[in-house]
Amino acid sequence: MRADRLLSLLMLLQSRTRLTAADLARRLEVSARTIYRDLEALSGAGVPVYASRGPNGGVALMEGWRTTLTGLTRAEVEALAAVATPGALDDIGLAAALESGLMKLAAALPAAQQPDAEHARQRLHVDGSSWFQEREEVPQLAVLRDAVWQDRKVELSYRDFEGAESARVVEPYGLVIKAERWYLVAGTPKGTAVFRGARVEGTRVLPERFVRPEAFDLPAFWKGYCQQFAEKRASYEVTLRLRGEREEALGKVRSAADQARMAEAPLGEDGWKTVTLDFERESIAIGQLLTLGRAAQVIAPEQLRAKLKAMGEDLLALYAEQASP
Repeated sequence: MRADRLLSLLMLLQSRTRLTAADLARRLEVSARTIYRDLEALSGAGVPVYASRGPNGGVALMEGWRTTLTGLTRAEVEALAAVATPGALDDIGLAAALESGLMKLAAALPAAQQPDAEHARQRLHVDGSSWFQEREEVPQLAVLRDAVWQDRKVELSYRDFEGAESARVVEPYGLVIKAERWYLVAGTPKGTAVFRGARVEGTRVLPERFVRPEAFDLPAFWKGYCQQFAEKRASYEVTLRLRGEREEALGKVRSAADQARMAEAPLGEDGWKTVTLDFERESIAIGQLLTLGRAAQVIAPEQLRAKLKAMGEDLLALYAEQASP
């Protein structure tokens, strides 16, 4: 087990300019003391590794040094072979590069391991797309990608969830795709912020470059952001009566927590459940509940009941007044 960890430690140091002992401990899920012991073991084996102190300090390999170790375990070969070509990479022009890179990697494997790669490829396929949610169009994605790659500031024309427009200059750190939605992670005067790609209506790449924060790690930031979003997201609770047979349809567009609430709610003798769900915003509740028609009856809040009633009356009047074409 320690040999695997030493190899992982060496690969991390070889792929990054400099990492702190705390970073290495977090990535390898061990203590900082264990990292220091492993570094001593690498040094004793002839690996030119050193540590420096100070604000910009950390652990690094001697500049220009590279190991020739290229062996992969069977599990690593299978994991790499099972990587599908995500449509997301097509969006930013990298799908072909991924496919050719994996082909080169497979060709470079020892002959004894190549059957393992094909074996895995035929038994595991990863499809990250959704059944019911289409990928959003992001017309500015190519421009954003260039700005991210070149570390250039960008002036964004942005429309938020409520429809308010704004213009701002940001420092684009990276792009993330989650559930068929692209997001831009960028530095702003108020700190690191996240912008939904489909709401970026205009971009202008500025000639000015920015210095990317050395300690910024995109995967770590995104993980923390998602946790905070789940804890602090907007709340709009709706108590409703739901006809049992429509529970599955509503569950497809609700969170795991709401799905659990629906599953735990007792089914009455009349075939209805009473449950309180969190739709985040009134507009989301209206859009999802209207599709259920008479199978969902809002009990509270009263304002939502009134809006749904008014919408129903408007529709009734429309179809009552107009003859069929």
